[in-house]
Amino acid sequence: MSQPIEVELSDMAHGGEAVGRVDGKAVFVAGALPGERVHVAVEKDGGSWARARLIDVIEPGADRTQPRCPHFGTCGGCQWQFVDYEAQLQWKRRIVHGQLIHLGRLDDVDVRATVPSQPYRYRNRMDFHISEGRPSLYRARSRVRVPLEVCHLLVEPLHALFCRLGPLDGVESITLRASVATGDQMVVVRGAVPAQAPDWGASVVRVRRGKPAALFGRPHLTELVAGGEYRITANAFFQNNTDGAAELVKLVREALQPDPGDVLLDGYAGGGLFSVSLTGAVDEVIAVETSPLGLTDLEHNLEAAGAFASIVPVPFEEAGPEVGECDLVVVDPPRDGLGAAGAEMVIGVGARTVALVSCDPASLARDARALIDGGYDLDWVAPVDMFPQTYHVETVSRFVAR
Repeated sequence: MSQPIEVELSDMAHGGEAVGRVDGKAVFVAGALPGERVHVAVEKDGGSWARARLIDVIEPGADRTQPRCPHFGTCGGCQWQFVDYEAQLQWKRRIVHGQLIHLGRLDDVDVRATVPSQPYRYRNRMDFHISEGRPSLYRARSRVRVPLEVCHLLVEPLHALFCRLGPLDGVESITLRASVATGDQMVVVRGAVPAQAPDWGASVVRVRRGKPAALFGRPHLTELVAGGEYRITANAFFQNNTDGAAELVKLVREALQPDPGDVLLDGYAGGGLFSVSLTGAVDEVIAVETSPLGLTDLEHNLEAAGAFASIVPVPFEEAGPEVGECDLVVVDPPRDGLGAAGAEMVIGVGARTVALVSCDPASLARDARALIDGGYDLDWVAPVDMFPQTYHVETVSRFVAR
């Protein structure tokens, strides 16, 4: 183990670590804040950079606060519980702006203030491994499981369900889900089903070979977002923050400014969050999705909304021949972003406006560069804090054809 060194921290890096410099080398420190002086021990030396473990804080920053959770520091589910929430919002905006400047090679960009969320009790879904008969999450940068007695991120119905679970010996993993609007609750179980499962007061679903089957209750729940109704099946994707999802819908509508005669392309459509919410504002929706569970929910939700929609069940990057030209595009790709092929697909449909929803500032920056090179101007970027107490941040960006 190296000798402790003193570092004065000056910035927050993408990834949630504070960064300072020692003899010209960038030193990344988890659990610390810009403006603090700290003692650290270097654990990994990458040549021009190093990753260090925090030993103690010599001079604490003004934004340091007491973490709420007793598991903070061992559980890797949260990284920023020790940071005042207003400071979290400011750093997320700064990280997004910095990635666009450095990775996206932009001279400047209009990045709005981060839209806040409920600081705790916001997650409508949480995936847990099981260790020692308890729900567990991984320790940061480790495969070591940390059994949990409490999780302050869960919405109130899930927190109550978490407390009712009891011993989970023989269970491999569970997913807890709840609808904020309807109160529906669900436990998706992999492995043995505990004897007390009927007493959980929730639907209990087992997934085998990717297919969900309800043991008790229904294999889906119903959520309401921004006036739209959505069926969400077992382990199908849906935004984990219901209030945040409503903010995304609001921002996407603002970005696209739809007209009644427009044709909208919804790429990576999932269960249809944007297709359903915008169906009344455009003439036609073309929704592209490949996940079997996502397609089932998408078809149901579009039909329930009375949408005039076409569903294209192929990878978004390959959908060009079946899509043709569109007036508007909204895309919500996975963490890796659109990539070259996805950006080419977006550019190829010739839309006047594109709303890009991104969950990673680095992939946002790369995708922004590709769209700009393909003939679009970046009008604005709006960060949305879908994941308080973590460094993760969602964004909605508006691109307009030149």
